[in-house]
Amino acid sequence: MSAWSPAGPPTAPAGRTTPAARVAAPSDAVPGRPDGTEPPEYGDPVAARTALRRLTSAVTVLTVDGGDGDRHGTTASSVVAISREPLVLGVALRPGSAFVRLVLRTGTFSVNVLAAGQGEDARRFADPGRSPGDAQFARVAWRADPLSGAPLLDGALAHLSCRVVDRRPVGDHDLLLAEVTGGAPAPGAPLLGFSGRLHTAGGLRPVL
Repeated sequence: MSAWSPAGPPTAPAGRTTPAARVAAPSDAVPGRPDGTEPPEYGDPVAARTALRRLTSAVTVLTVDGGDGDRHGTTASSVVAISREPLVLGVALRPGSAFVRLVLRTGTFSVNVLAAGQGEDARRFADPGRSPGDAQFARVAWRADPLSGAPLLDGALAHLSCRVVDRRPVGDHDLLLAEVTGGAPAPGAPLLGFSGRLHTAGGLRPVL
């Protein structure tokens, strides 16, 4: 799973499916199972990919300050807590992306955990045609992270300052491991990614 992207006109080599194409598919579609047919065999790679998209995750905007006005943000739902002591999280991203390039140069970035009402921010920073550099943040209220210098978006459910401690290639992605050096929560409900679409979850309450 990589940076979240909205539905769009995907293109891909024969036999491959782009992230955008997967997002565009109906959220309840099960490949190989039209009405009246048997479910796909367990282990079918297309069905397994669809099953993986059922993992519900927080939607985030990752930001980095590369210096000289070279700030960048990208929407991602692939941020996961790895360790509690020390606090370490993992982020899976495409190698060679603008975000990865800047983070490897600076060694730091910030995580904005989006609140339920920030769907427009999620779409803005997932748009491959968005303006580069500081122009990405022209219509977004933000302040600089005191530790990383990266933009912290107003209204986010939480902010995390991160320092990269390791980078590992995993399949077609780079896994960045980062120590959390600071952070702050805020009240509210999260924006969630489920089956390639954005969802809100208000009134959350524990069930255990």
